[in-house]
Amino acid sequence: MAAAAVHAQGTEFTNVQRGRYLAQAGDCISCHTVKGGKPFAGGYPVETPFGTIFSSNITPDVVTGIGNWSRDDFYRAMHEGRRKDGQYLYPACPYPWFTKMPREDVDALKSYLDTLEPVRAMAPENELIWPLGWRRLVAGWNLLFFDQGEYVHREDKPDVWNRGAYLVEGPGHCAACHTPKNMFGASDRDKAMQGGDAGEAWYAPSLTASERDGLGTWSVNDIVQYLKTGANEDTASTGPMTEVVMNSTQHLSNADLIAMATYLKDIPAHKPEEVKDIDEQVMARGKGLYIDQCMGCHMADGKGQKGAFPPLADSPPIRASQPQTLIQVVLAGDFMADPPELPTGLAMPGFAWKLSDQQVADVLTYVRNTWGNRAPPVDADQVAEVRTALHEHGPRYKRLISQSVH
Repeated sequence: MAAAAVHAQGTEFTNVQRGRYLAQAGDCISCHTVKGGKPFAGGYPVETPFGTIFSSNITPDVVTGIGNWSRDDFYRAMHEGRRKDGQYLYPACPYPWFTKMPREDVDALKSYLDTLEPVRAMAPENELIWPLGWRRLVAGWNLLFFDQGEYVHREDKPDVWNRGAYLVEGPGHCAACHTPKNMFGASDRDKAMQGGDAGEAWYAPSLTASERDGLGTWSVNDIVQYLKTGANEDTASTGPMTEVVMNSTQHLSNADLIAMATYLKDIPAHKPEEVKDIDEQVMARGKGLYIDQCMGCHMADGKGQKGAFPPLADSPPIRASQPQTLIQVVLAGDFMADPPELPTGLAMPGFAWKLSDQQVADVLTYVRNTWGNRAPPVDADQVAEVRTALHEHGPRYKRLISQSVH
């Protein structure tokens, strides 16, 4: 019996470790932790076009958390989007993607969450426009947009592709940000991974094989390096993606990162929007601003400084179809990811205090259409919208929560 007990404990330890890894793959901590709060205790405000939804407490507290949830309860939440009491979860919880996780992975995740410190913390009431506070309406949304079911292995694809597809489409829920949404807040499946709204006026770029603004010019190794460190020869992560790198992808094995990259490289390219000729006066104003404000770090040829300041020249993220992320970085500044493999953590200062909306628009239009770049121009109204969002939500880097806190 003693030997059996030791074996059982070893199995449970392995299961917990597997669950911890899956929690990292799903980046659970980013949405279930308030800056400065206890990890996984919920209360994080998720902004949506329909109002604010506050994340739930997923620590094992029996009153405010999931301490009295059985494994069946937890599996139903992950697979059907239903709470223990049967009420519908809002799809701000990524159950449309978590439903692809097999039972053993969901059980392992529950085993890990059960080892966390129980935290007594009740999430605030959601702030949704009428009548969306009535959770039964989610049943209609599910009927239209939710396909329940675990990931199905593709026999015509190699194992590494299938593993990557599972991680990207399942626990990683990459499409939640990188796919545009329809008027009901559901992913537009006809435009999967073509770039989307990452919330709070951030834009998640295309992950298709488009060479202009997707991953078409990146190799598998380029993608792996980016996910592992937040940077590669083309760019450096910003805003929400830096959180993803620090809390999630840097912790994944190289084998899994290669699998994800293999799957992403197989997503067909989309056709980017055609770009009309850019006004010469705008380009001239933008060039002057670039020389005055940007050239010291990013250099006259836009190639940056290797290992320090990322290049702007011939860079797919610079050519993203929507400029909101670039506007955010120019206005508020940002910090690079600083994982152990690339602990530089260099920062860019914000220019909101010294550049007008029109000046930010001009310099970004210039950068997006110079040194091999070609992308739609930026206008002052787009900058004004991001500036307003920035005033409301604050710089994203100030809310970065590191996985190392627990």
